[in-house]
Amino acid sequence: MSWLAKLYETYEAGVALDLPDEQKLMPISHTRQNAHIKIVIDGNGNFKRASVLEKTQIILPATEQSAGRSGRLPPPHPLSDKLQYVAKDYPEFGGRKPSFYSAYEQQLRRWCESPFAHQKAVAVHNYITRGRVVADLIESHVLFIGDDGKFLFYWPFENNSEKPAPLIYRVLPPLPKDKRIEKDKSEVEQGDALICWQVEQEGDLHAETWTDASLYESWIHFDGTEGGESGLCFVTGQEQVLATNHPAKLRHTGDKAKILSANDSSGFTFRGRFTEGNGSQVVGVGYEVTQKAHNALRWLIDKQGFRNGDQVYVSWAVSGKSIPDPMQSTFSLFGQPLVFQETDEKEPEEATDHSIDLGASFAHKFNKYLAGYRAHLEPNEQIVVMGLDSATPGRMGVIFYRELLASEFLERLESWYTQFTWPQRYSVDVDPDPRIIAEAAYGDVLKSNDTLKKNLFERIMPSIIDGQPFPQDIMFSAVRRASNRNNCEWERNLGVACALYRGFYQRHPDKRQRREYSMTLEESKISRDYLYGRLLAIAERIEDVALSVGGENRPTTAARLMQRFADRPFSTWRNIELGLQPYMQRLQGNRAGFLTNRKKELDMVMASFQDEDFSRDSPLSGEFLLGYHCQRMFYRQLNSEESTVFDKGE
Repeated sequence: MSWLAKLYETYEAGVALDLPDEQKLMPISHTRQNAHIKIVIDGNGNFKRASVLEKTQIILPATEQSAGRSGRLPPPHPLSDKLQYVAKDYPEFGGRKPSFYSAYEQQLRRWCESPFAHQKAVAVHNYITRGRVVADLIESHVLFIGDDGKFLFYWPFENNSEKPAPLIYRVLPPLPKDKRIEKDKSEVEQGDALICWQVEQEGDLHAETWTDASLYESWIHFDGTEGGESGLCFVTGQEQVLATNHPAKLRHTGDKAKILSANDSSGFTFRGRFTEGNGSQVVGVGYEVTQKAHNALRWLIDKQGFRNGDQVYVSWAVSGKSIPDPMQSTFSLFGQPLVFQETDEKEPEEATDHSIDLGASFAHKFNKYLAGYRAHLEPNEQIVVMGLDSATPGRMGVIFYRELLASEFLERLESWYTQFTWPQRYSVDVDPDPRIIAEAAYGDVLKSNDTLKKNLFERIMPSIIDGQPFPQDIMFSAVRRASNRNNCEWERNLGVACALYRGFYQRHPDKRQRREYSMTLEESKISRDYLYGRLLAIAERIEDVALSVGGENRPTTAARLMQRFADRPFSTWRNIELGLQPYMQRLQGNRAGFLTNRKKELDMVMASFQDEDFSRDSPLSGEFLLGYHCQRMFYRQLNSEESTVFDKGE
C-alpha cells in the first residue's frame, strides 16, 4: 500500500501549490471526460441554445460507482452524462441504446433536494424533467433525424461535397462494424454524445458548470453523505468510509483499467474464503484516500508521464517540487543541444572541440544542471518512480516501483547520464533515452511487437534508477545494427551503440573487466578492436574526399563492407585497402597534402597493432565502433574553419 500512501501525500501537497487552473489537481468525487454537446439554459431551466464541442475535456461530478462504470447497466453521473441518460425523450427518436433517464433523474433530484443543493443543478433538473432535450437539440440543428422521425445513424449525403456531414458525425466515434445496420457506412450513435451544461445567470462569471468551484464543493459535500460502510483504512490507519469501487481513467479518458478492483458477490474469485465481494475483507482503503491518490496519479501522468503505448512511467517528488525526468535524454532535459568545451567558465561558448575529452566536459555541465535541483530539494526528500501497464482492458498492474531519497535519486541519475553518454547525431552530446535505445537495438521489429518494446523498457529501468548493469543482449543487438549501414537511422544507431558499449563496460558485473573510454580520439589506445575501427574511419575518409573531388555521390567501400569488416576484419581490410589505390592516385594530384597526412595516420595505426592482433580474423567487439566514431569526430574537428588550411596540407 506504499504507493497509495505516497500518492495520497502527493495530492495533499499538490493542492497547496499555486498552479494555473488547467494544471490543478482534480477534486475528489469527480472524473474527467470528453464532452460533445453543450446545452445552454437560464437559471430557471429554460432552454436557450446548444452547440457541438470539438476536443473539449471537462471535469464532471461522479459517484464512486459511475467513475469506473462498466457492464450492461452502468450507473449515471449526477449532472453531465450521455444523451441516453439525460434525455427523457431519447427512446421516442429511435435510439438504439437503453434509456437510463430514470436513474439519472432520481439521483439528480436527491442532490437538488438535499441541504447541499446547488442552483445550477436545480436548473438542470428543472430542464430535463420537461422531456425536450432531444427535441431541442434537433430544432437547434445539433442532432439529426430522417423522414421517419428517427435518428440518422449516418449522413446520407456523405458523398456530396455541397452537403458536408454535420459536426456531430465527426466528433462522435464510429460504431464497430458488428454494431452497424449497414456495414459499409460509417455509423454513429447520437445517444453516445456526452451533454454538458452552461447555466447563464446574471452576475455569474462561471456559467459553464465544469468551471464552477462552488458546484464542485456542493457535490463533494452531498456525495459524502451517500457513503457506505466504515472500517479501518490501511493507508491512514484511521476509521473511514471505505471505498467499494476505485477510479479508472488514469492514462486517458477512455481507460477502463483499474489498479485496485474486486468482482461483485456473484463472481468473486475467492468465493468461500471471503463473504464480501468488494475486497474490503482483504484490505480496506478509505474512499477519500483512493480518490485523492488516483487523482494525484492521473495528474502526474498527464503532466510528466513517459508513455510507451499502454505502458506509463512517472517519477515525482512527494512534496510536489520539480525533479529531472530519468526517462528523458539530456537534449530534452536541457531543452536545447549541449555545447561542450574545456571547463573554463570565463571562456565564451565556441564550436565543439573534439580533440578534448567531451566526457569530462559533459560531466561538468551536467553537475551544474543537477546543482539547481540539489539546492531546492532536501537531501532526505522522498522521490518515487512508478511504472504501470495493463494486461487486459480492465486490469492494470504496478510493474515498477521505487522509493528513493532525493540525494540518492540525483546520484543515480548522474551516474546514468555520465556513463551512458556519447556524441549523438541529433545534438552535440546527449545520452540516448529508453525509446531511442529500443529502436536502435531492434529497429522496425518494435512496430509489430508491443510486448518486446514493453519488456525492453522494463529491463532498462533498473539500469537507470537502481544503477544496475545494463542488459548485455540489448547492447550486443545495438552494436550489430550499428555495424550495418543499410538503414536510414544508421548515424543515430551508431551513437547509441557507442553509448551503450561504453556504459556497459563502466558498469560491468565483473569489476575486473570494467573499462573506461574517453569521448575523444585516444591515439595511445592499442587494443585490436579500437585500432581496426580507426583504420576503417581513415579509409572511409580518404575515399569520401576522393569522391567529392571527382563530383561523385555514392557510398564508400568502407561503408558498404562495414558489416563484413566487423565479422572478418583482416580479410575484409585487404579488399578495402586494395580498393583505395585508385582514389589515392586521384588525390595525389589534387590533394597531395591531405593524402600525405592520411597515409601517416594509416602507418601509425598499423604500427600500433601488437604481435598477431592484426592478422587475426576473429569478429570485432563493439569497441571498434568507438575507435571508428572517435576518428570520424577528429576529422570533423579538422573540417572546422580554423583547421581548413591544415587539413588541405597547403
